[in-house]
Amino acid sequence: MTIDTIPGRVQADQLGYRMKFGVLGPSTNTIVQPDFDDLRVPGVTNHYSRIVVDDAKAVSNESFMAGAWEISDNTHEAVRGVLTCKPNYLVMGMSAVTFFGGADGAVKWRRGVEEISGLGVSTGSEATVAALAAYGGIKKVAFFSPYYPTANAEVRNFLSDHGYETVRDIPLQCPSWTSIAEQTERTIIDTFKALDGDDVDALIQCGTNISAIRVAAAAELWLNKPVIAINTATYWHALRANGFTDRLQGFGRLMSEF
Repeated sequence: MTIDTIPGRVQADQLGYRMKFGVLGPSTNTIVQPDFDDLRVPGVTNHYSRIVVDDAKAVSNESFMAGAWEISDNTHEAVRGVLTCKPNYLVMGMSAVTFFGGADGAVKWRRGVEEISGLGVSTGSEATVAALAAYGGIKKVAFFSPYYPTANAEVRNFLSDHGYETVRDIPLQCPSWTSIAEQTERTIIDTFKALDGDDVDALIQCGTNISAIRVAAAAELWLNKPVIAINTATYWHALRANGFTDRLQGFGRLMSEF
């Protein structure tokens, strides 16, 4: 008899022997899945469930908000799908709607997912303010996103509810959902530089379909201040919420120090 066949022994998942994360992201998102996999630690596995949406085109203030709510409306079906692999915790791979409605709206949205799943959930909005608190001493921030101005206003409102003043923000106004993933490293660097100033304590990148996890880490070195990529913050939050204290190098101070 091997140890795996001892009666009554609960066998752990071979790869996710510490925890299985169910990751919820739009079907048009091609960045958050590989980003989260790069942030994975031994014994924790990610299991992606696609929130099915069409690739929005000719996006405007109005259509962006409508498309974001469409993703929100389709989230619960993706939750039901990922539950079949019996994850231990959920990680939200789409950030926009998690900022809508300020602090109260963020809590209401998260609790809606928790109620149908029976699991804890890390969201981009709440992970961002947790990251800011972990760094400490931050009062004024600047951020950019792939969103449109009306959605950036929701991010500003959410941050204000948590006591953070937004000095500057840049909406990149990407013309489609898939084009968000096409933002170049050069664009991300230039946008961080445009946001920075002596009047800002920290910089934030929103939008999970932009891969900024490495650029943000590098930017911390040459800007000498916290620079938070939302995918890093969200995955860090999921790990720490479940008691995992693993430190990773190469993804900024958030993953290596806190």
